[in-house]
Amino acid sequence: MAASRKTQPELADSLIKHWPDELSGLFAFEVGLSGGLDSVALLSLLCEARERRPALALSAVHVHHGLSSNADAWAGHCRALCDSLGVPLRIERVRVRAGGGESIEAAAREARYAVYRHSSADVIALAHHQDDQAETVLLQLLRGGGARALAAMPALRELSAGKLLWRPLLEIPRARLEAYVRERGLSWVDDESNLDTRYRRNLLRHDILPRLERALPHYRSHLARAAMLQADAAAILDEVAGQDLGACQAENGLDCAQLLALSAPRRRQVLLAWLDALGWPAPEPGALLEFLRQAEHADQGASPVLKLPQGCLLRFADTLQAWPKALAEPPAFTALLWRGGDAQPLPEWGGELAWEWRDRGLPAEALENGASLTPRRGGEKLSARVGRREVKDLLREAGVPPLLRRRWPLLYGADGELLAVPGIAVSHRAAAEAGWWPVWRPASL
Repeated sequence: MAASRKTQPELADSLIKHWPDELSGLFAFEVGLSGGLDSVALLSLLCEARERRPALALSAVHVHHGLSSNADAWAGHCRALCDSLGVPLRIERVRVRAGGGESIEAAAREARYAVYRHSSADVIALAHHQDDQAETVLLQLLRGGGARALAAMPALRELSAGKLLWRPLLEIPRARLEAYVRERGLSWVDDESNLDTRYRRNLLRHDILPRLERALPHYRSHLARAAMLQADAAAILDEVAGQDLGACQAENGLDCAQLLALSAPRRRQVLLAWLDALGWPAPEPGALLEFLRQAEHADQGASPVLKLPQGCLLRFADTLQAWPKALAEPPAFTALLWRGGDAQPLPEWGGELAWEWRDRGLPAEALENGASLTPRRGGEKLSARVGRREVKDLLREAGVPPLLRRRWPLLYGADGELLAVPGIAVSHRAAAEAGWWPVWRPASL
């Protein structure tokens, strides 16, 4: 009995002792309360912390997914628990919809985190513990994850602007939390889905890890330490990739020469850092390697493309560019607003029409009298020094990627004559000895 009395204050003392410096001065904490053993333990521990830190404002949130016939009973249990502990509770009902190959667990998780992001509290506290961390490391390893994935769950991270996500129990095994809750006489609910071994985490938890524990009783702490070491490695990768990304960035993407001057692993890390900054997920490793190989060895006029769910990466001239998938079709006709050479933003076209004064270009009069932009329809020809050139050939020879050729605006005069393919060529017949040269600047990400 003496040992059980000792366990309770030790656990609370450890929580207070290891309170992160980043949380100093933050007083509004909200616990993600499922009603399960782990979150019940965390709520009770933070109530003890509140006794010692009276300024601490503690609340809880229960996300009602509606996926179980017991969901209402779980919400009721959380309500009764919070009433007994003197903790305000909000219950948020969400609709979980899995789509696009997403699992129901992933969709439910995203629904929970959406609720957390809208909390009024400074800190969201979640009850992931050492067993959860060990399971996550193994799951990521089985998925073929790299250093960032194997770092598993951080104890503290930014959840949204001005809001932190804190996991204070990552170094505590579940068995110790269960002993704590039983000693306190607290009850919890069990989600029946946690027994379904069709889910990988449950398969590990119920079938594989018990066998591992018999041979390696300390596997949890070993895997948690591995996660910490991988977190250090990932931080170094991020630091180097950030420096390389800064050196490689150009106006419309990444400078190919700068990128290809790096070693192959650093190129991959730069590209992954760039995609992450754009909010795009990482591509399959083999596809990424092949794209980088093509970008390095393709002819100057070629345009290798890597298709991703959010859009395309492509090499255009001397840069790698990112183009979103949802590019609307260009308008059928846009009147040119001539402003004496000032650039004209054209978001409906996906870029900007600028002007340069050159030794040979278009006279201002031709641009003032009702010039317009129209998209390609096929078969267009532009007056050249000798005869006329197919617009499709001009675009191809200029290295314009196929993705952009169909959206490249053509400049017409009031009489319907093709005056220019902006940025590539102007009509020999319409040009003057000195005049304006149109330049099309596509707006990549």
